[in-house]
Amino acid sequence: MKTVITTLLILIMSKTMNSQELPYYEIPEASKEFTAGTVASRMVDGLGFRYYWATEGLTEKDLKYKPSEEARNLFDTLDHILVLSIMTLSAVEGTEMDFPEEGALTFAEMRKLTLKNFKKTSDILKSSDDLSKFVMKIKRRNGKVEEYPFWNQLNGPIADAIWHVGQVVSFRRSAGNPLPKGPSFLTGTVRE
Repeated sequence: MKTVITTLLILIMSKTMNSQELPYYEIPEASKEFTAGTVASRMVDGLGFRYYWATEGLTEKDLKYKPSEEARNLFDTLDHILVLSIMTLSAVEGTEMDFPEEGALTFAEMRKLTLKNFKKTSDILKSSDDLSKFVMKIKRRNGKVEEYPFWNQLNGPIADAIWHVGQVVSFRRSAGNPLPKGPSFLTGTVRE
């Protein structure tokens, strides 16, 4: 009996520590107001929650998995999601995009940075009444800077990240590692 209680306490403590270290163990409480900013923020929160659970408990074997020779492996897909999180955060912060060097981050570092980027993005959006001020600026190889309004954030990097999180779930299942039990994607909470 002591062993069972000890094991349960360790599990609860590790979940609590993990939830405090990284955002999106659960979705933050919803805003009482419906504004453009709070709706966009909630969309990013949903993405963060899905990303958190899609990446929770991934193994080295999972990270190397790819469904075909032509496809990205799971690690490269996560790297792409990180890039998308940087694009979105840069637009709402009004900063130039700053991407880590390829291969510079471990999976754990990449996961943490992606989740923090989603959280920062959500917090900025939540407090904004005017989404038109969030312009995405992409510097092309020829040096030309292209600007896109916030609409393109929705159908571009945010929707693309949601798409790729679905791929992560599919890849991990195909690799034999289904999602952990507990998260409710409808409520944004974790059932114990």
